[in-house]
Amino acid sequence: MKKRALFASVAAVAMFAGMVGAASADEVTDGVARATENLAKYASTPEFVAPGEPFDAKACAAGKKMMSIPNNSGNPFLKGIIDRMKTAGAEVGLEVREWENQGQPAQWVQGIELATREKYDIIDLISGIDPGTVAPQLEAAKAAGVKVMTSHFYDPSFEQHPVVSSSLTIGFGEVGTILADWATVAAEGKANIALVISTDVPPTIPLVENFKKQLAANCPNCKIVQEINVGATEWGTKIQPAVQTAVQANPEINVIIPIYDSMSQFVVPALRLAGKTGEVKLATFNGTPFVLDFIAQGMADMDIGESLDWIAYATIDGHLRDACGLKTPTALNVPFYIFDKGNVAEAGAPAQFDTGYGDAYKSGFRTLWGL
Repeated sequence: MKKRALFASVAAVAMFAGMVGAASADEVTDGVARATENLAKYASTPEFVAPGEPFDAKACAAGKKMMSIPNNSGNPFLKGIIDRMKTAGAEVGLEVREWENQGQPAQWVQGIELATREKYDIIDLISGIDPGTVAPQLEAAKAAGVKVMTSHFYDPSFEQHPVVSSSLTIGFGEVGTILADWATVAAEGKANIALVISTDVPPTIPLVENFKKQLAANCPNCKIVQEINVGATEWGTKIQPAVQTAVQANPEINVIIPIYDSMSQFVVPALRLAGKTGEVKLATFNGTPFVLDFIAQGMADMDIGESLDWIAYATIDGHLRDACGLKTPTALNVPFYIFDKGNVAEAGAPAQFDTGYGDAYKSGFRTLWGL
C-alpha cells in the first residue's frame, strides 16, 4: 500500500500562527494538525473490502435488464459510470441501458415509463434524481414488478424514499469534511473561501453541512466569503460569471471549492479571466479526468477521486443482490483517494477515469461473483 505526505506545513502554520496572537496560535496549530491527520487517511492507494458474501452472479443476472437514469447525461462523471456498468453487467449477463436525458423531469418520467412497459427488472436512479420528484411513475413501476434502486445518490444520513427497494449510498458528508480539512491546511489556517454549490442536487445538503461543521471545528480563522448556488442545468451559463465577479469583488478569497468537479470547467476560465490562476487554490470532488489534468497543468490543486469502474462494479453487485433477494449493502463502499500535484501523474497523462486506484476491486468482485 502506498502512502504519501499530503502537506508538510504544520510547522509552517505554527510559525504563521505565532503572528496572530497566543490563544489564536494554539487554536490554529491544533486545528491544522487535526486536519492534516484526517487527510492522511485518503493518501493511501485504496483497498478492496468485500461488500457481502459470494454469490452466483451469472445465475442471478440471467435474463435481467436494468435501466439506469442519470440526472443529466451531459455530466461526464455519470456518463462514465454508466458506460462501465454496461461492461461490468455484460460479464455476468445483466443488460444495462442508459436513459439519456438533459436533466428535465419530464424526460426522467419517459425513461421510467418505458422501463415499466418493457418489463425491466431494475430502475437505477443514479446520482441526482430525487425519487420524490417522480414518485407516481416509480410507484407504477414498482406495482408492475420493477425494483427501484438508487446509487451514488443518498448520503447515509438520508431517509430512503418508500418506493426505493435499496440504496447504495455515498459519503457526501465525508466529502465535505475532507474538503474543509484540505482548505484549512492548504491556506495555513486562514482560508477565505468561495463555495460553489447546487442545492437542487440533494446530496449537496450533507456535503455543505459537514464542510461548514468541520471548518468551524478545525479552522477558527477560516470563513466562507461567498456561497454561489447554481442549479445543475445552469452550470454552463452561470458559474463562470458568478465566480469571476466573486473573486474580483472579494480579493481576499484564496480558496475556491466547486463541490462537484464538473463545475471546474467553468471555474477555471473564471479564475483565468480574473487574473487569479495559481493565486486562488481550487479543490473539488469526483476525480473526473479533465480536472485531474487541470491539477497537472497547475490550474487546480486537489480532487477527491473515486474510481468510476469501481463504482460501476459495486453498483452492479449491490443491485443484483437486491434483485435476487440477497442481503444488500447499504453503501457503495468505494474509497476516496486524494489527487494533488504530488501524485496526479498516477492518473495518467492525460488522466484516465480509472487509473491510479489500483485494480484489486476487479479481481475482488469477480471472485465474489464466481467468475
